[in-house]
Amino acid sequence: MTTRRPPAVSRLPEEPGVYRFRSAAGRVLYVGRAVSLRRRVGSYWGDLGDRRHLRAMIPRIARVEALVCASEHEAAWLERNLLEHRLPSWNRTRGVESPIYLRLNASSSAPGLRAEHRPGGGCFGPYLGGLKARQAVTALHRVFPLAYAGETLTAAEKAMARIRGIGPPDRPRLLDAVTAVLERQPSAVERVRGELATRRDEAAAFEAFELAGKIQAELAAIDWITAPQRVTTMTAADHVFGAWSGGVHLRFTVRGGRLCDWRQGPAAGPGAGTSGSPGWASFAERNAALAAALAVAAS
Repeated sequence: MTTRRPPAVSRLPEEPGVYRFRSAAGRVLYVGRAVSLRRRVGSYWGDLGDRRHLRAMIPRIARVEALVCASEHEAAWLERNLLEHRLPSWNRTRGVESPIYLRLNASSSAPGLRAEHRPGGGCFGPYLGGLKARQAVTALHRVFPLAYAGETLTAAEKAMARIRGIGPPDRPRLLDAVTAVLERQPSAVERVRGELATRRDEAAAFEAFELAGKIQAELAAIDWITAPQRVTTMTAADHVFGAWSGGVHLRFTVRGGRLCDWRQGPAAGPGAGTSGSPGWASFAERNAALAAALAVAAS
């Protein structure tokens, strides 16, 4: 056993993803997630900081495995799914963020958007992190004041609606705008990001730094909920898919709409390819190529 950093670390990309450490016997020791796989995994062979409890694990690591994800949000969900499926001995928890949904109420009386912990009609998601979800709701209401387009407003709300120039006839337009953002339509996302950035900069120019900081957090929340994320959905789909590259085969299992298991081992042949769900081909192929590169570095 050695505490020298494995050569495979240098083959990891500077992209979000999940990683796991295996012992010489093939046992999974630990699963984690990263904003940058190379930087995060490499940090285990440096100053562990608040992860000192993992120091005794480092000499036991014989192999590093990783999956690249499309976003930090996707990596967070994948880590959670893997840990809920099987908790390795060195992991202490199954994830700290709470699953949450955003419900869009289209009623004429009280239209609006709110965060909820259970899915239902009119819901988008799922997302991880209650704080981020609530900040995203605030951001969308800031740009698209849907709540003031209802027909049952209080006197104070009616006064604010007049100031904002909003009324019931604006409800369909605002509903469409919010829906487009929640559906991750690129032009809609860029529009709301641009509006928030403008309002943040205006607040900073007037030295309203607390407001500027709040809007910046809302902007980050919009980025979080609109980032590509497909490893957890509201569908109940079950399927298996895989890919192989450079003598390594990866097999993924989706249960109840969640990618929850990932296994890899020697492939039957030296070629490359995919099996199972065509929609997952690019994800599977990218990660099979990474697995092959890590295997070469470890040999």
